[in-house]
Amino acid sequence: MAYDTIFARSFSKHEQRRFGCWAFAGFLIIALTIFIVFKPFRSYSEPILNLQLSMGASLNILLRTNETIGTQQSSFEVKELKPICNTKQPRSDVCDIDGDIRVKGNLSTIFFATSPNELLLDGNNINQSWNIKPYARKFDDYVMGKIRTMAIRGAQVSAEGLPDCNRNYSVPAIVFSTGGYVGNTFHDFTDLLIPLYLTSIQFNGEVQFLVTNKLPYWTNKYREVVQKLSNYEIIDIDHENEVLCFPRIIVGLESHKEFSIDTSKSSYSMEDFREFLRTTYSLKRESVINLRNITTNGKRPHLLVISRSKTRKLLNAGELASMAERLGFDVVIKETGYNLPVVSQMMNSVDVLVGVHGAGLTNMVFLPKHAVIIQIIPMGKMQGIARTDFEVPAKDMNLHYLQYKISPNESSLLQQYSYDDQIFNETGPLYKKGWVAFRSVFLDKQDVKLDISRFRKVLLQALQLLQR
Repeated sequence: MAYDTIFARSFSKHEQRRFGCWAFAGFLIIALTIFIVFKPFRSYSEPILNLQLSMGASLNILLRTNETIGTQQSSFEVKELKPICNTKQPRSDVCDIDGDIRVKGNLSTIFFATSPNELLLDGNNINQSWNIKPYARKFDDYVMGKIRTMAIRGAQVSAEGLPDCNRNYSVPAIVFSTGGYVGNTFHDFTDLLIPLYLTSIQFNGEVQFLVTNKLPYWTNKYREVVQKLSNYEIIDIDHENEVLCFPRIIVGLESHKEFSIDTSKSSYSMEDFREFLRTTYSLKRESVINLRNITTNGKRPHLLVISRSKTRKLLNAGELASMAERLGFDVVIKETGYNLPVVSQMMNSVDVLVGVHGAGLTNMVFLPKHAVIIQIIPMGKMQGIARTDFEVPAKDMNLHYLQYKISPNESSLLQQYSYDDQIFNETGPLYKKGWVAFRSVFLDKQDVKLDISRFRKVLLQALQLLQR
């Protein structure tokens, strides 16, 4: 109150009003000056902070930014960073690139156009190259040695180095190799068909396949699958002399685990893949026989025993068939063959599939829902392989899974080695020699003669599962 009284006595009312106006104007001038002085510092600090936050990401993943530089040097906008090459996955390396893509197939080189404003994670210009082998088995040094390497290089649009386009495409491209374990049905699915489905199904056919290490055998055998995934003929880029240009390219195939799909990493599942195959090959049976109605419809469950003519032969398949027929099955003993339209129809008619561990069991992808697969596991340290290759995938496919581990008396190896031989010691010298030595004995030299009475219990379990 004392301060107000002194102020009132010193100035008239008119002078007090003039003083208030000048004070307000002065406050506005000071505030505007502070905003102008500190604005450039604010513009610089936010992008620098964003870049620092990104430095914790993996240096194996290349990051691009569609950065917009303003007319003033003091401000620019940082947009969302987008990954290009992911080399951190255990089964495959995959590069996904948008923009101006130019493929020089006969030189195994893929160029993507960049601008001076685009940065690597470490702040350098994009001028590095990435060597990608587009086959989904990167942990296998032996087979990856057969796969052609694709070099991926970024080049600035304003500089020399980008080849001129000879053919322009409006759809994305996917690059993959058929040069691995092609010819083995299991590897055809786990290394190629499932990864190709995962990578390309998003495009609904509007995608161009570019193949390196192309083998006519593979493309002919799986023609129906390839044509279902892509509306265009495959291009063999190893013999392509022209420069092909695309708006987007994916080099390598997405792959999660052996002969299956990890639903935590994908919106698709093995049941989706099986439905895709059912549509592709026009398979009519959706589910297995309903045994609860067996007295009215007169049908018997269909059992297929996979016959093998070279390794892991089932020596008494005839005895197995006779016993199964007495239990109420219609039985067929047959090799699966290579004609997929025929094989898929045959498998779709089956309720129970029986086979010694091997590639023929891969055809369970064509079985109807809730079918039963029985894997016969030979002698040797096979339990882990059997589980990874077929038990886990069968359950992922919504199939019933049973297994039968043979006893030593059911193995032909006892005719070649004594029971106390070191090869039967799972910690012995044979296992220390690696996969090739193991395979040469337990997969290539072993046949199976089933104990029919013992195996009968497994078939009774299968019947119980069909009744559910």
